[in-house]
Amino acid sequence: MLFALIYLLLRRLVALVGGPSDARRDDVEVLVLRHQLAVLRRQVGRPRLRRRDRLYLAALSKALPRQRWSSFLIRPQTLLRWHRELVRRKWTYRHGPAGGRPPVAPDVRDLILRIGRENPRWGCLRIKGELAKLGVRVSATAVRTLLRRHGLGPAPRRSGPTWSEFLRGQAMGVLAADFFTVETAWLRTLYVFFVIEVHTRCVHVAGATRRPDTAWVTQQARNLSFDLSGRGPFRS
Repeated sequence: MLFALIYLLLRRLVALVGGPSDARRDDVEVLVLRHQLAVLRRQVGRPRLRRRDRLYLAALSKALPRQRWSSFLIRPQTLLRWHRELVRRKWTYRHGPAGGRPPVAPDVRDLILRIGRENPRWGCLRIKGELAKLGVRVSATAVRTLLRRHGLGPAPRRSGPTWSEFLRGQAMGVLAADFFTVETAWLRTLYVFFVIEVHTRCVHVAGATRRPDTAWVTQQARNLSFDLSGRGPFRS
């Protein structure tokens, strides 16, 4: 008796909502399809989707707002997981044997530190040249790294403010630039060039491109310098 009463009330309500117009009939048809979809969801645990099904659903999701994505069989997290899986497969490389230069021998290391302390005006290239006269082959980069690791800065000045102190003192006029990558829906890699102000930590996105060559980076740096010079000194 109760179900019969509910059925009669629901039927009257549908008759009032639906009408002779085609638009209302389309709305009723959508309600029917949605209810049938809900019934299928209760019966099927996990539907098997083909690749073209995923492509079709992903394309249709762009035409609907996020608030109406509940009509899909899949969740937004599933779409993102598909994309992450494609990106992971794209950036899968075979890892070869680890390379690199052999470490500096202990006796050579002690000799470099001794020369650096006794000759504070000698730079890395001068120390490299003196070592070459003794038959010791070492790169200028290795000499520089070793001296910095032991607190010996660049010649001729090896006393005074550290690099951190210098940055804090000159932060108002120092900019740091770098790239980060973004994968598009079609697995195309975009290189985003950004600049951060050391003093304010304000980040400026200069541009994005697929091929960041020298000319492109130089032009983006010019454009950003014009924008920053228009507002005066670097301020937040």
